[in-house]
Amino acid sequence: MNKKTNTILFILGATLFNIIVVILSFIILLLLFVRFIAPSLPESGQSLGFTFIFVGSIVISVLVYRAVLKTIIAKIDVEKYFDPIFTRKHVPKK
Repeated sequence: MNKKTNTILFILGATLFNIIVVILSFIILLLLFVRFIAPSLPESGQSLGFTFIFVGSIVISVLVYRAVLKTIIAKIDVEKYFDPIFTRKHVPKK
């Protein structure tokens, strides 16, 4: 495989990983909320709780994604296996 194929596969895999982490963290936070917090809240507080669960799952996924990405970058020579996504086509001379 060439660098472009590696880059595309990495982006697709990282996106899938991020979606899975969001879904899992949402389910875990939702179960914890329903089990421990929701019974003691009024109806209006419960709807606000679901908003916090959604935002919290996104924050958790970003933190997990960054940690995993840092680990991968530390172990793999990125320039050797991946092609840059954005490149300058023409650099003006001064």
